[in-house]
Amino acid sequence: MTTRRDIAERNDRALLQAARDVLAEDGAHASVAAIAARAGVGIGSLYRRYKTKEELFQQLSLVSLDHWNEAAEQGLADPDPWAGLAAFVRCCVEFGQGSLAPIAGAIEVTQEMSARSRRGDELLAELVRRGHEAGVLRADVTVVDISLLIEQLGRSPVVDQLRKQGRDDLLRAAAEARRRLIAIALDGLRPGHDPLPGSPPGVELFAGRWSS
Repeated sequence: MTTRRDIAERNDRALLQAARDVLAEDGAHASVAAIAARAGVGIGSLYRRYKTKEELFQQLSLVSLDHWNEAAEQGLADPDPWAGLAAFVRCCVEFGQGSLAPIAGAIEVTQEMSARSRRGDELLAELVRRGHEAGVLRADVTVVDISLLIEQLGRSPVVDQLRKQGRDDLLRAAAEARRRLIAIALDGLRPGHDPLPGSPPGVELFAGRWSS
């Protein structure tokens, strides 16, 4: 039996996907109407649930953070440190994690968002610690490096462009090309490469942007 909660959760997932797509096109100026239309959700029903655009984005941030944490927990459940870390990165990239970055600093970060974000930081730190201890993750890679990598790979310009053009004939090839790039990036996390340039990035590059 489908409950109201099931319907709300399904709508939130659809809205998150729509927000990712619209934010990729319009940035922080993305309108609620455009997101609702992309998700197939009536603007009236959306505003009955979310009073403001900020409230909508706060909820979508929670949905995104939940996905990050679930992916990290699944990665930690794998007894193989490399397999667990690699699966986490792939899961987050393919989900489009980090696609809400354009709204960083434009909405208030709630206590619930902060708590789930801290939990995510702890889980990723444990994935990185395990990788370093097992010698399967290059020693100069940090938690912030991986967070930024996921954000950078979370969008695929060629996939986005082809989808917008309605080029379904090329989408499969584009998705395959994207998987190859993810594999190349993952290989770069392995030991045996030249040292990374510059100093390790600070946490402010990833999290500091959300301070309004």
